[in-house]
Amino acid sequence: MSAFANTSGGWLVLGVSQQGKKFEITGVSDMEKLEQDLGNTLRSRNKFNVVINPTFSKFDIDGKKVLACFIPSSEVKPVYFNSLVNTFIRTGSGDQRASDSEINALLRDQSFGVRSEIPVEGTSINNLHKPSIETFRNRVRTQNPQLPYNDLNDEDFLEKLGVLKNGLVTYGGLLVLGNEDTIRYNFTDFWVDYLEIPAKTQGEAEPRYTFRIQEQENLWEYYNVLIQRLRNYADNPFRMGDNGFAYEDNTQFEALREGLVNMLMHADYFSIMHSTVRVFTNRIVFQNAGRFGIDIKDPAKVAISKPRNPVIARFFRWAKLAENAGFGFDKMLKWKYKVDFQSYIDFSETTFYLEDKNISE
Repeated sequence: MSAFANTSGGWLVLGVSQQGKKFEITGVSDMEKLEQDLGNTLRSRNKFNVVINPTFSKFDIDGKKVLACFIPSSEVKPVYFNSLVNTFIRTGSGDQRASDSEINALLRDQSFGVRSEIPVEGTSINNLHKPSIETFRNRVRTQNPQLPYNDLNDEDFLEKLGVLKNGLVTYGGLLVLGNEDTIRYNFTDFWVDYLEIPAKTQGEAEPRYTFRIQEQENLWEYYNVLIQRLRNYADNPFRMGDNGFAYEDNTQFEALREGLVNMLMHADYFSIMHSTVRVFTNRIVFQNAGRFGIDIKDPAKVAISKPRNPVIARFFRWAKLAENAGFGFDKMLKWKYKVDFQSYIDFSETTFYLEDKNISE
């Protein structure tokens, strides 16, 4: 029950036994009492640290009673019984005791959408990287000329953006435009890695990689370097428009750009893990600290705006590099080959395949 509540929910089916791979309906006795006992346990603060509201379904199969209990994913995590060490997560078809790093990830997720807006004490606009501010504002002026704040001075503009809050730099603002020394003082493992690996797996690669980017000042500088490398893997064919003029089809480039921006916007920068882009010969993998904040079982239907870092999300939206709604799954799914999304307790992955082959290959 703890594992289901901490991940994506799940069903407990009582009255079915398993012998090897064979399942047999054995039934339960006194179904009403069993339902009441389960419900009382899940809703009692004496057992679990949060209230769990299950849904029960009853079945009568060949005279044998089966009770099914759906445990929903809890909005408040971690969910544990008696003490924090009794926190479990679901992996595959089994339950495992959560590690310290996984528990910490669940605790950090309780501030999902809040922490990047908190101001950093002792900071000011002087802790921001001036060249980054200039290039970002130039980008906004050219790509988003209708923005009403374009004529403001830097300090007022950054206040509107959320990079500054009452003169202090916010955590999100520091990440996108801060100078490297101040960022590293507040985020000890700040780093976005990018590797081009000449093989289909890390173990097969010789040499281990053929290109690796240098460390950059902040997320805006990382974005500008990374997008130039990723451009090499996107086809940009010319198409003929209805008016007889050719135009460049940027669909594939936009899919990869969305993958990059998605990673930078939704990373858990308070984790000890850093974000990594790995380009193999058959796929590009964006690996991110932090899980997706929404259910990704059917990403094509996701249209929910729930950013982990609202300041960073607003930053990329103002530059016309991200959409207002959703996680950009619709753009990523326009990639010419398969796109795969995986979300775990403390990290997530988005994979763009570079060839039309089975994943196992």
